Amino acid sequence: MTLVLLALGSVLIFEGLVYALAPSFLEQMLEMLRRIPEAALRQLGALAVVVGLILVWLAFQLGF
Repeated sequence: MTLVLLALGSVLIFEGLVYALAPSFLEQMLEMLRRIPEAALRQLGALAVVVGLILVWLAFQLGF
């Protein structure tokens, strides 16, 4: 449970920083995402999940 709270807190900190420090950049990124085909967005999402799983596995292997 501690790991889940740590991960959720980290995500909220990162997201909050983006909204607080660069809201116009976020708007530009959202506009760019609207132009990307849905299939490409699905592939990027799947890639992000795989990379995330690898990073979590690596953290556990290193003794987190």
